Amino acid sequence: MTLRTGMVALALIVAPSLSFAMCSERDHQAQSCAPGTTWDSTNQSCVPQTNS
Repeated sequence: MTLRTGMVALALIVAPSLSFAMCSERDHQAQSCAPGTTWDSTNQSCVPQTNS
């Protein structure tokens, strides 16, 4: 019984650490802009869309 309790405690301690490590890479998030605007990677913001 003590071994099982120890394993459960270990799992409860390790699980949040692993989930945080997997979510720490935030380089690939999608950006959505309001209608009539487009994403400008130079300015890193939404800018009015120009029709040419």
